[in-house]
Amino acid sequence: MKRLFVGIDSGTQSTKSLVIDGNTGAVLGSATAKHTSREGLPVGHFEQDPEVWRKAMYSTLKKALAEAKAKASEVKALAVSAQQHGFVPLDEKGNVIRPAKLWCDTSTVSQCDYIAKKIGSQKKILELSGNFILPGYTASKVLWLKQVEPENFRKLRSILLPHDYLNFILTGKLAMEYGDASGTGFLDIRTRTWCEPLLHVIDKNLQSFLPPLQDSSKPVGTLNHTVAKNLGLSAECLVAAGGGDNMMAAIGTGNTKSGILTASFGTSGTIFAYSPRPLIDPQGEIAAFCDSTGAWLPLVCTMNFTGVTELIKNVFSLTNETLTKVIEKVPAGSDGLLLAPYFRGERTPNLPVACGAYFGLNDNNCSAGHFARAAVEGVTLGMNYGLNRLCQLGSRPKEIRITGGGSQNPAWRQIMADVFATPVVALKTSEGAAYGAALQAMWTWHNAQGERVKITQITDKFVKTDPTTQAEPRKDPSKRYKELQHLLAEFSKAALPLFEVHARLLKNFANLQDK
Repeated sequence: MKRLFVGIDSGTQSTKSLVIDGNTGAVLGSATAKHTSREGLPVGHFEQDPEVWRKAMYSTLKKALAEAKAKASEVKALAVSAQQHGFVPLDEKGNVIRPAKLWCDTSTVSQCDYIAKKIGSQKKILELSGNFILPGYTASKVLWLKQVEPENFRKLRSILLPHDYLNFILTGKLAMEYGDASGTGFLDIRTRTWCEPLLHVIDKNLQSFLPPLQDSSKPVGTLNHTVAKNLGLSAECLVAAGGGDNMMAAIGTGNTKSGILTASFGTSGTIFAYSPRPLIDPQGEIAAFCDSTGAWLPLVCTMNFTGVTELIKNVFSLTNETLTKVIEKVPAGSDGLLLAPYFRGERTPNLPVACGAYFGLNDNNCSAGHFARAAVEGVTLGMNYGLNRLCQLGSRPKEIRITGGGSQNPAWRQIMADVFATPVVALKTSEGAAYGAALQAMWTWHNAQGERVKITQITDKFVKTDPTTQAEPRKDPSKRYKELQHLLAEFSKAALPLFEVHARLLKNFANLQDK
């Protein structure tokens, strides 16, 4: 009997839906829909209307199911992956109060400072929850709503993350699983319970606005009858817990046991590992998240990745193909041109007011190829900062599995291998988060049948690397990139006062425009 499972990944730039065969893991149908973000916002503010996600989810689901020629009775379960940390505020009727502030929104620096001051310090916050509260996290966004838009905060009755909101659309139920919840900033990742001191600093009633927490292996429920009819599916179709895009990418890349590292290259760049126990970084640079399988997912996030390269491609009118050609003509190190890639500020290292800066321009490196290669190298060095920190805490990667847009570029894969000084390989199914969501849906369905299947049984069977994409590190480029890594760190440290002056100038300019 045919059994189909669906994975939906609602990202910053687009939604992707996949339909997979439950016997072979093969992708039978897929579809993508682009997203739009709110325009005209001040620097550091990034928002989207959740209605954009809902429409994209519905349209891609219908197209993917049609391509797979799926019958309603064959689709057993689906799961949603989505961008982490976003804040979706609902009123008492379940309506969205205002657009969602996204993971890349860095407008909440003062709220982070306020929470740290009330608790005592970021170190005290780390002791309470296992993580610092950084501008990207949900906690500071909730406080921002209270302080900046008090009339909207008074309407607040439910706090959801993006994937929780889409689960609510599909099932009518409010729920939050541990993996994505650990990215809010107010979950104690050791005990998987809400950290009351942090909640109370924001608002004494905050816990009443949070949905019930649940295990990632349990379904949220079944499809709402109206939604099922709209999609042409059965109302008995299970909706799995789903999770944040990084948690789902871990499943989709087989990162469900020790020894495997995943690097996910999207609008942001993330690198993460499986851990059977909480791994808490005393410096707070590694996010000590729970995963969406019952374990933990130590993770590093850089806020600038393909978003940067897309900007550079647009400036020089490059396609993916011409990007490969121009960067292959430029040597490793871009003849001395270095990009500090902090176009949106940065989380790791924690530089929320930083900006992008090219350094080292001269007569020999002022070309489209040099600017493009320096951009690719800059964002990859940014991720390597986090990889080095993971290694300092005990990670010893023998291979890094890569997923997302950047993983499809062969020239970029070689740069990754050289920068990381570790072999890298892509997956046969390129969309790790959507595929991971489909595999989680499969795992949930089997467990709901009483079969007691382990997630590793699913991932070991279905997740396959593509040996034709393997890139090995080269000695001389790796040595050069190690030197550039130190230079980027020194430049960023030295430029920090300039970043702060620049941020003040932008704020003053915005105030003048408002007047």
